Amino acid sequence: MDSKVTISDVAELAGVSKSTVSRYLNNGYISEEKQERVRQAIAATGFKSNFFAKRLKMKSSKLIGIVIPRMDSVAVGQLLSGMNRVFDPEGYQGIMLVSHLSMRRELEDMQSLMQQGVDGIIVDSVGISDRHVELAQRSSLPIMFTGQYHEGVSCVRIDDYKAGRMMGAYLRQMGHRHAVFAGVTETDKAVGIERRQGFYDTFLAGGDSKVDFIETGFDFLSAYQKADEALGLHPTVIVGATDNIGLGVLRYLHERGIKVPEEISVTGFGGYDVGAVVYPALTTIAFDYELMGMRAAQHMLDVLHGLDVEEELSVPLHFIARESVRDFTHAYVQEPPQALNL
Repeated sequence: MDSKVTISDVAELAGVSKSTVSRYLNNGYISEEKQERVRQAIAATGFKSNFFAKRLKMKSSKLIGIVIPRMDSVAVGQLLSGMNRVFDPEGYQGIMLVSHLSMRRELEDMQSLMQQGVDGIIVDSVGISDRHVELAQRSSLPIMFTGQYHEGVSCVRIDDYKAGRMMGAYLRQMGHRHAVFAGVTETDKAVGIERRQGFYDTFLAGGDSKVDFIETGFDFLSAYQKADEALGLHPTVIVGATDNIGLGVLRYLHERGIKVPEEISVTGFGGYDVGAVVYPALTTIAFDYELMGMRAAQHMLDVLHGLDVEEELSVPLHFIARESVRDFTHAYVQEPPQALNL
């Protein structure tokens, strides 16, 4: 059909009333059978994309709903800063809800924002489920996700699998053959599955290496409490799935006089500034969370203005080799502290 597709066109094709189509678009209740008919009619007519393109002709609230997993996170702070750099000059403001790392709460927050008159929703997700996809595809509002990836929805993400491979390759190059990977649960697909699997696939590629896994939380304290368990496995390196995890391990080792990297190496992921301030400075892979926020915000504005957009965007990775990893390919020589490089 052409660009003048209306709700009446969708209703006629689906064999339902206009009010049924309206309820579908606004997440009201209709039977599963009618949901599927309306969804197919929307896909066939291209109505949904045209609907977004026409939003500027309607009253705009200039409000963007933002769902974040937690408040006490460097990554989330940088992400929000990036969004604000794009939204603020355009006169947009955010309504922020916190899911507290709960997928159930995240879905509830999305539904709540849909009823609050926002122009669009950005979700820094703990994991994109089929229910997330269903809500995004049914919604009359543009919804996009950061930090995770799932086919069928708009995403700005980090290539966590590639990040894991980079760290695995580096540690093998430095002569390490026994690692403990201190990671989070598989509920978080990006960090708990993809980042971990990328590390395993590369570090174990030669058939002469070993990786043990210990489960921890995202926070500094839980990693600190699990450090003794990691040491008991006698690795040459403890790989934190995030910088917070690596820093928690470093603190534990420092308190017990265990020298890093002479006796054991430690790494992380994230590139937080504090990783450069501690001694020894933490080897890590830096993610540009502020750029992710900027790209997510610009993507949202482009959708609201009816511009063509890509469904998936990614941000670059930067490997930062610092003092916390020992090179086993050469005789150990203690290096002086490096100049601060934030």
